[in-house]
Amino acid sequence: MVITGKDKGKTGIVEHSFPTEGRIIVKGINLAKKCVKKSKKNPQGGILDINLKLNVSNAMIVCPSCGKPTRIAYKQTENSKIRICTKCKQSVEGGTK
Repeated sequence: MVITGKDKGKTGIVEHSFPTEGRIIVKGINLAKKCVKKSKKNPQGGILDINLKLNVSNAMIVCPSCGKPTRIAYKQTENSKIRICTKCKQSVEGGTK
C-alpha cells in the first residue's frame, strides 16, 4: 500500500525491487506516459503507460490476516526467522521473491 504521494491509499503487487537504490516497482502505481516510436516490439507506436520506481519508505506491507498496512517485526523460531505483523501478531510469510 502506498502511504504518500499522488497514489496514496492504492495497493498493488511489487513487481521488482532494487535493494541498493532502496526503490521498488509496484504494478499499476506511479504510472507515467511515454512516447514510443513504431518498432517490431511495438508495431503501433504511440503513448504507453509505464511504471516508475517508488521509494520503499513510501510503501507499507498489507497484512494478509488483518488487512491493514503494518510494519514488520521478526520472531525467531528454532531454525528460522519469520516475519510477523506488529498489529495482529500473525505471520506475514507468503509468496515473496
